[in-house]
Amino acid sequence: MVGEPQADCVFCKIVSGDIPATVVRETERTLTFRDISPQAPTHLLVVPRTHHADAAELAAAEPGTAAELLTEAGAAAAGEGLAAYRLIFNTGAEAGQTVFHAHVHVLGGKPLTEGLV
Repeated sequence: MVGEPQADCVFCKIVSGDIPATVVRETERTLTFRDISPQAPTHLLVVPRTHHADAAELAAAEPGTAAELLTEAGAAAAGEGLAAYRLIFNTGAEAGQTVFHAHVHVLGGKPLTEGLV
């Protein structure tokens, strides 16, 4: 069922506390933690506590939570002292999504101008 925790989802397991993570922020609807394979000096993941396969599914089912993901991404970046940062949603395997639980990457701490389209 959409929104329900999935037994095989690593982010659902992090949200439930079954898998440890370095949590930097949490709200009633979101959890923010450090990426275990950072692609920048600061690399955080902001996830909804409910399971949705990707950002589009989350936005359709829970627009308030989708908006809170962005609010929390900005707050987490500010909490890390980032004045400039990149937010990334990957949707689908061909776009680089490897965990099929909606999440936004917060990257910063170095110039991120390479690879812009």
